[in-house]
Amino acid sequence: MARSSKKAGETPGVALIGFGYWGRNLARNLHQLGALRVVCDNRPRALREARAAYPGVAAAGRVAAVLADQRVSAVAIAAPAVEHHRLTREALLAGKDVFVEKPLSLELAQARELVELARARRRVLMVGHLLEYHPAILKLKQLVDAGELGELHHIYSNRLNLGKVRREENILWSFAPHDISVILRLLGRMPTSAATTGQHYLQHQIADVTMTWLTFPGRTRAHIFVSWLHPYKEQRLVVVGSRRMAVFDDVATEGKLKLYDQGIEWKQGEAPVIRRTAEATLFFPENEPLREELRHFLDCVRSRRTPRTDGRNGLRVLRVLDACQRSLAAGGRPVKVQ
Repeated sequence: MARSSKKAGETPGVALIGFGYWGRNLARNLHQLGALRVVCDNRPRALREARAAYPGVAAAGRVAAVLADQRVSAVAIAAPAVEHHRLTREALLAGKDVFVEKPLSLELAQARELVELARARRRVLMVGHLLEYHPAILKLKQLVDAGELGELHHIYSNRLNLGKVRREENILWSFAPHDISVILRLLGRMPTSAATTGQHYLQHQIADVTMTWLTFPGRTRAHIFVSWLHPYKEQRLVVVGSRRMAVFDDVATEGKLKLYDQGIEWKQGEAPVIRRTAEATLFFPENEPLREELRHFLDCVRSRRTPRTDGRNGLRVLRVLDACQRSLAAGGRPVKVQ
């Protein structure tokens, strides 16, 4: 990867493209990290609000003007997912490092193009898979790698809420990338096949709820239930191992990560006996995941290191999503992950 033109230790200048619901969170963190230089949005009202919130930050309505700005060395993209490929490609061609919210693209071939373009241009390309920067997930990954849970049997994840309903992509593409990225990180390998079923109730051909089953080499399985048509909010990940079980509950106000020293044992090969010996709440630094994610991006831009969730990581998530979508279109028939 090419050396940065920035001086060592200097904070990169970042332009934020998209000042919507999530873009405002990016703006807040980038500004507090001293990196926000420009906010770009084609909506006049959004620009007025950006100027009011950040008086010392430039505001622009045209992406081309931002990409031509020499003060900007990196771009953060929080536009609708359908725009991710085009905006990321334009930024890379303009010589900018790029942070783009998930998914990297809605098309697998386009994502591969972006990964190759970033490699050829020697630019940092990072995908916003937020949970991979959550302190609880980092702690859980340490436990898995240390063998504290034993052999992993199965993982299941529920990501449910009433809204936020999208019109550009279905619930699978909107919610499931979070869970897929974490499952791939914890297991350190790709699934061999995916099977997804779902249904659309609110909009024609846009699924509101999906259930996905992932098959991994060996005996490990995972399933992901996502819905934006649900009476309450739930964001829970359960990991069941041969020795212990772990639960990450991101909605909980306290005790987000718990470790259960329990399972099923066979006494002298005669009968299964439930073992319940201990339950522990695990503690970790209460850092805002988005702040840690963006700090990591800025560090990678400065040092020219490869991000934890680089383009190739984002592409792996998309390969799974693509298989899930093909299975959904086929009525739930299992399909190979390509």
